[in-house]
Amino acid sequence: MKPIEEIKPLLEAPKKMVITMHQKPDADAMGSSLALYHYLIQKGHQVTVISPTNFPDFLKWMPGAEGVIDFESSTDKAMEALKDIELLFCLDFNALYRTKNMAPHLEAVKCTKILIDHHLEPQPDFEYGVSDTSASSTAQLVYETIYKLGDEKFINLDIAQCIYAGTVTDTGSFRFASTTARVHRMVADLMDRGLRHEIIHQEIYDNFLENRLRFLGHSLLNRMEVFYEYNTAMLAIPYSDLKRFDLQTGDTEGLVNFLLSIQGIKMAALIIDRNSEVKLSFRSKGNFDVNTFARRYFEGGGHFNASGGRSTDSLEKTVNRFIKAVEENETLLQ
Repeated sequence: MKPIEEIKPLLEAPKKMVITMHQKPDADAMGSSLALYHYLIQKGHQVTVISPTNFPDFLKWMPGAEGVIDFESSTDKAMEALKDIELLFCLDFNALYRTKNMAPHLEAVKCTKILIDHHLEPQPDFEYGVSDTSASSTAQLVYETIYKLGDEKFINLDIAQCIYAGTVTDTGSFRFASTTARVHRMVADLMDRGLRHEIIHQEIYDNFLENRLRFLGHSLLNRMEVFYEYNTAMLAIPYSDLKRFDLQTGDTEGLVNFLLSIQGIKMAALIIDRNSEVKLSFRSKGNFDVNTFARRYFEGGGHFNASGGRSTDSLEKTVNRFIKAVEENETLLQ
């Protein structure tokens, strides 16, 4: 994969492009994609942003979000946008299968594919790109890419808002170890350009319906298990809870982080029955590698201290598998 800055000649003349992200995009996936979109349209390109699936309502405030195509609900429109494109930008994922039903269509597209991502072990599908696991977020990498291309003059308020949204969420509001001095310097630059961070915090963290708060209370009271002997905590959410509280996409975002606030807990797991499959989210503190854990036991992966996985077993069987996997890693969790 050639360095990302070598795409500069490709951007000199207007081109038809698509930007896409992983399924069920979070704030980093959406923020980085829309930040790149606002940069590229200023350069005169024809750019379409496609999400493989729907995305949370609390991200729809982002500048440009109203134009994002949902591949699942608007497949024909998305396929038309993919037709005859010259550049495909893939953001916040490192393997095409992470785009769900879009994957075979992205594989078939005959154009230059460009990766901007911060996850481990990117697949060899990309001609140009940056894959930097030391970065706090893909949004940060979009910001740095614009600088590498010598185009920092294009960083306007729309771009700043999108980059900040992706960064603040992926750093856990700047508390994770990935929050380096380079992240704070970036945020200072964005604020110098007019960014008002408090508005973004309100849009992301203070913009939920009452039912989500009731779901959080119910989950912590009735679905939480703590395994102090393994320094591990778990939330196992049945599908009936999702229906009972009428949860929407994004309503379980951040729930797993509550478990890490328990004294002595090194690993937290959120296990949710999504009806079609069971989804797992893992978080850790210190030197326990949940990326390796997710890859080994649950067909997943991600970052050292934050990863995800999946299971086609029932919720009960998946929970039992998780407990057994924790027992096998007892020494590492001490």
